[in-house]
Amino acid sequence: MSKDNKPSKTRINPWLIYGGILVAFLAINFFGGDSTWNDPKPISLSKFYKFVDDNEVNKVVFNKSTAKVYLKEDAITKKEHEEVSKDIFDKPNAGPHYTLEIGNSELFQKKLDEALQAGKINEYNPEPESMWGDLLLTLLPILILVALWIFMMRRMSGGGAGGGGQIFNIGKSKAKLFDEKNDIKVTFKDVAGLEGAKEEIQEIVEFLRNPEKYTNIGGKIPKGALLVGPPGTGKTLLAKAVAGEAKVPFFSLSGSDFVEMFVGVGASRVRDLFKQAKEKSPAIIFIDEIDAVGRARGKSNFSGSNDERENTLNQLLTEMDGFGTNTNVIVLAATNRADVLDKALMRAGRFDRQIYVDLPDIRERKEIFEVHLKPLKKSEELDTDFLAKQTPGFSGADIANVCNEAALIAARKDKKSVDKQDFLDAVDRIVGGLEKKNKIITKEEKRAIAIHEAGHATISWMLEHAHPLVKVTIVPRGQSLGAAWYLPEERLIVRPEQMLDEMCATMGGRAAEKVIFDKISTGALSDLEKVTKQARAMVTIYGLNDKLGNITYYDSSGQNEYNFSKPYSEETARTIDEEISILIESQYKRAIDILGDNKDKLVKLADILIEKEVIFKDDLEDIFGKRPFDSDSTEAEVITEA
Repeated sequence: MSKDNKPSKTRINPWLIYGGILVAFLAINFFGGDSTWNDPKPISLSKFYKFVDDNEVNKVVFNKSTAKVYLKEDAITKKEHEEVSKDIFDKPNAGPHYTLEIGNSELFQKKLDEALQAGKINEYNPEPESMWGDLLLTLLPILILVALWIFMMRRMSGGGAGGGGQIFNIGKSKAKLFDEKNDIKVTFKDVAGLEGAKEEIQEIVEFLRNPEKYTNIGGKIPKGALLVGPPGTGKTLLAKAVAGEAKVPFFSLSGSDFVEMFVGVGASRVRDLFKQAKEKSPAIIFIDEIDAVGRARGKSNFSGSNDERENTLNQLLTEMDGFGTNTNVIVLAATNRADVLDKALMRAGRFDRQIYVDLPDIRERKEIFEVHLKPLKKSEELDTDFLAKQTPGFSGADIANVCNEAALIAARKDKKSVDKQDFLDAVDRIVGGLEKKNKIITKEEKRAIAIHEAGHATISWMLEHAHPLVKVTIVPRGQSLGAAWYLPEERLIVRPEQMLDEMCATMGGRAAEKVIFDKISTGALSDLEKVTKQARAMVTIYGLNDKLGNITYYDSSGQNEYNFSKPYSEETARTIDEEISILIESQYKRAIDILGDNKDKLVKLADILIEKEVIFKDDLEDIFGKRPFDSDSTEAEVITEA
């Protein structure tokens, strides 16, 4: 019995049916006398009459055109019948042994009568006409093909082997229904941080629970809400909380569920989804990763105007706000690529609200840590404020990963609880990669790496707006040979002097190699990539260059993604390249000057780094002294790789 006390239906595996049909076909073919396991040998009519004259034929079965010959037992042992004496299983062949074309059936029957009267054969029989057997043998291949076609249709439509579902349900919606009967344990209490987004979502749930509160004063219930934000920030988790909190049916599916290889299936599934939702209204539909079906029409459409994805989107637009739409169905959607969505989908009346789910700040990270630390056996002195400060820029998914990684590290060390050091190791593991202490590095390479990382540390210590250092290591992690960790401010706006100081600190590694060895290496690849992106952003995006002025070539609509021409002239392109080069080279020269003035301290710091492999902020204070412009409001963390 199933959970709803209804008798469960016995499901038959279709492969058993198809196998039975095949066995039946073979059985009819075998027992019908025309067995392909041991076909009778064809002979001529004169040869047959010779067998009759030699008194070797036992029985003859014939029809209008052919005859089957059965030999006597003593005749089968003769050498001339050796080929037909055994079957494929090496057992005596019961016959028929030979077959022949008889030509005139009346004359042939007359000859058989004479042979029967002379005692040369024991019997002969006309072959009975088997209309049903012949018909079945004719139609059986067609039936097998039809059965296989039905099986393939069931597989493509989701019926599966033994599914017992509808055969033609390709156009049916794949949405999963959650209602009060389902055990949904996620609630808004499980969603830490995201206070603004939670408030908006809770209000949508309240619209459906108590619509009169809003409609009595003339308000209209919103038709849709779009959750936008970086990956891992909790968009789908918010939707799960809505499913757990709402007392209305909740349909959940992904944007890719509308996509199918058959034409018209996507639009059909949209129609079926909204039909089901309207039948159970008030209801909520949640479409995760809606950019799979809601991408702007006309972009990169090289397949012609009749694009299947566009047809699906057109149907979705009509269902959300068109003639005959039902206001008691609210659509929730989530995406991290809102810039590529169609403008018609984003307008008011379809998605009335756009809820931005941003990366958590330090206070929200603390709340998220408290949620994920509940199932862990943690040490009593573990401070969640410290953990929140050590994980700037981390999303909710990243924090969950840190907690799990810390538990794995503690278990690997045979600890009974997870402590502060385990979380620091987990952050290092996630940000920098797996530690590779057994990597083979020569003394010259190790010293070059130490000088490089000491250069980063020295410049960041000397500049006011550079990120304050936390630690430096020359232990290889991931693809990097060394790294420096910082804890700078989480800035909402960035000024030019702050960006220039950061670029100078990033170039400190290469500058240190130049100052100490008068040579440079390939170890600054990631540094060059970072400063080039920063310089290009200053020139082309933020308008922070005097020569180009207050102009930006950034396109927030995403149209430039499919525009193969530059939005500026060739002369402007040369100016941009020149200004980018000037910015980078000026900060490189600045870093060389600073390191030249502090060369002795740079070498001393590198020597300590070679000895200890990992140094912290205290080691820099011993060499350089305390930074006069240090601030206590340091929260964010970055990593600079060798």
